Amino acid sequence: MIRVVLPAHLRTLARVAGEVELRVEGPATQRSVLDALEASYPMLRGTIRDHVTQQRRPFLRFFACEEDLSHESPDAPLPDAVASGKEPLIIIGAIAGG
Repeated sequence: MIRVVLPAHLRTLARVAGEVELRVEGPATQRSVLDALEASYPMLRGTIRDHVTQQRRPFLRFFACEEDLSHESPDAPLPDAVASGKEPLIIIGAIAGG
């Protein structure tokens, strides 16, 4: 099981209270986790990545094991601790403004 922590606004949209647990077929990558997340919670389609380009939305960041994975390839393997469920993949809404 892969654990995903969503920002508050996406938890509300998906109607979940805490972490989301997902079964991912094949290697654990950002793409495979987001595919599984959107399959389980269709209301999240287009909120984390663009419908057409499948690129990460500008004000969202991905973290795992104290590392920023936001600029990694979507097909790069996630850290072993995430793939095993020991650590979550964290999706954070960036804060902008001045």
